[in-house]
Amino acid sequence: MRAVSGTPWRGPVLVTGTDTGVGKTVATAAVTAAAQAAGLRVAVVKPGQTGTATGDPVDIDEVTRLAAPLTGRTLASFPDPLAPLPAARVAELPPLELYTAVDAVREEVDKHDLVLVEGAGGLLVPMGLRPSGEPWTMADLAVSLGCPAVVVARAGLGTLNHTALTLEALERRAVPAGVLLGAWPAEPELVHWANLTDLVPYLLGALPAGAGAIDPGVFRRSAPGWLTPALYGVLDDWRAWAEEIR
Repeated sequence: MRAVSGTPWRGPVLVTGTDTGVGKTVATAAVTAAAQAAGLRVAVVKPGQTGTATGDPVDIDEVTRLAAPLTGRTLASFPDPLAPLPAARVAELPPLELYTAVDAVREEVDKHDLVLVEGAGGLLVPMGLRPSGEPWTMADLAVSLGCPAVVVARAGLGTLNHTALTLEALERRAVPAGVLLGAWPAEPELVHWANLTDLVPYLLGALPAGAGAIDPGVFRRSAPGWLTPALYGVLDDWRAWAEEIR
């Protein structure tokens, strides 16, 4: 794994995770809020949304509530809470084709300074099909777009292995990447501090646990303090940050 650059990222940026439920959507909202506070035009694209049968708000709805991006798009939706390709198969709906997703993201890149592309689950979850009929993943989308990736990870036990595997998969594909902790606990334990120490060279930010429940106005004002300059934040002292949010 290599240290990440502090140069602000522009154009398309993938937001993926080490697993499902690690905080990708709130992380996407935080980056959106920080970038818009810096004066950028931001779009958020969700290639595949699943689990829509419940009628609950979907990921783009949550990002819009918290950060109000200039543009928010979902390219394909499926009722069952599965990975997008199996969800399409179960629902007997057309799967999302890779180059449909590529073209949609590039369309937004032409109109925005930053386009955040939020995945589903982890990096290698099957998202849809290529023209050849082979499955594609968010890693394939990053390669096709030539864009960097934000890897959202847990703060606790097990995260070093999961994070290293995800970063290694991206590095093998020559995709630049950094790590954002999706939920830093209010009362961190030894394991959290130890993980933070090991991940600092790759960290792009860390969100306080429960950030998604914060009032949207407070969320937007606070977001830059959770992120490093690469993601339009001001965070540079990790221990001071962790103590401040307790």
